[in-house]
Order: sequence, then C-alpha cells, then structure tokens
Amino acid sequence: MRVSRTTKLTLEYDGGPFAGWAVQPGKRTVAGELERALRVVLRQDVDLVVAGRTDRGVHALGQVVSYDGPLPLLRSVNAVLPDEVAVLEAQEMPDGFNARHDARSRSYLYRVLARRTPSPFERGRALWWPHPLDVDALQACVAALPGTHDFTAFTPAETYHQRFERDVRSAAWSHEGDVVVFRIEADSFMRAMNRVLVGTMLEVAGGRRSVEDFVRLLEGRPRAEAGVTAPPHGLYLASVRY
Repeated sequence: MRVSRTTKLTLEYDGGPFAGWAVQPGKRTVAGELERALRVVLRQDVDLVVAGRTDRGVHALGQVVSYDGPLPLLRSVNAVLPDEVAVLEAQEMPDGFNARHDARSRSYLYRVLARRTPSPFERGRALWWPHPLDVDALQACVAALPGTHDFTAFTPAETYHQRFERDVRSAAWSHEGDVVVFRIEADSFMRAMNRVLVGTMLEVAGGRRSVEDFVRLLEGRPRAEAGVTAPPHGLYLASVRY
C-alpha cells in the first residue's frame, strides 16, 4: 500500500530582491530559492503548491505552501535559504492537503508611511506618502468593502481571471505611529487587486476623487475608472486561513 505524506510550510520573506513567487527562467524567485533549499535538505525534488502567488517586490509574513514529501528540519532548510526567506513552521498534513484549494481566506496588509519626511527604516517596507491624507475618507471607503463585490476595476484589463466577484470578510485602516495600515481578508484576491484598492483610496484621501466614486467602482466598473496601482513594496501577504 502506498504511503504518502503531505507537508505544509509557513514562511515569511522580503520580496524586494525577487521577481515574485513563481519560478521564472533566468530570474531569482522565492519559489526557486525554496525548491533549491528543499532539494538540498530532502535530497529529492518537490512540487510546491502556494496559497497565494505574490508579485515582484511583494512581501509575506505568513505565506503557506504544500508538497507531497517528508518534513524538512527547520534549522537545516533555513541554513540553506537566503537571508530574505525563512520557514517559520513545518507540519505534516493529511494526504491530499492543498495549500491553495483548501484555503478558506487570505489576509493582506498594506503599509503607508504618512509623514512629511522619509524613513530609512521603512524604505522598501512602506509607501512614503508626504501628501495630505484625509483619514475619515479612508475609513468611509473601507466601510464599503465587506461583502461580495465585483472587483473588475481593481485588476488589470488584460487578465487571466474568469471570476471577478470576491467575498471580503473584513477590511480596516489603522494607525501604527506614523504608519497607516490597510488590512483586508477575503476568500481570494485577483492580481494587483489590493494595490489598486490602496492607490484608489489614497486618491480619495487626497481629495482627487469622492467616496461615492470609490463605492461605484465596486459594481464592476472598468479598470480605467479606478486609480493608480500602489507600488508593491508596501504590500504583505499576512496570513492564510484554513
């Protein structure tokens, strides 16, 4: 009788030096580095399944991957991984567990440094925003997000997505010192969705569009009607819920 094991890994990474999660020929990627480290430690190749593919420059605090194969020793795999990537936890799961398809929701956060001067400590970690910021407008925007909406306006017009409705479980803006943090949990996300949401909400907070305009975008308006795409270095995949 076949005996198989499925392993679940939770990891964090600084996305700055990488061309995104997915393996790409000739480019340095998070998946490429993790596959290489596991090959060294396990002495076998594994096929990784990821809960949420991150784009170039996007970070992760609680990314989840699965593969069919044995558990690695955390100390060993982290010794082989580059400094920008760390495996936080390794768990043996029931046969057939899939990090992507078994996920019930994902959570992201976006960090905005809202002050007149930049910070060398937040460089590459938060979007520096030295412009006026109407926090009440941000809160009015985010209050409209929970529920099921058509997010066509918040993903590139040229896309592989077939379904544009997403169920947002929660969304909020909060202050952490000079950093304003947007947090959102949904069943799943489309490419660049959170970055366009942030870029558009910042336009509302800067007085360049109204809250009512933002709310109308949730009805499936075309991408051209939404705002700019915020840069990737402020975005983090925070956690995955199973």
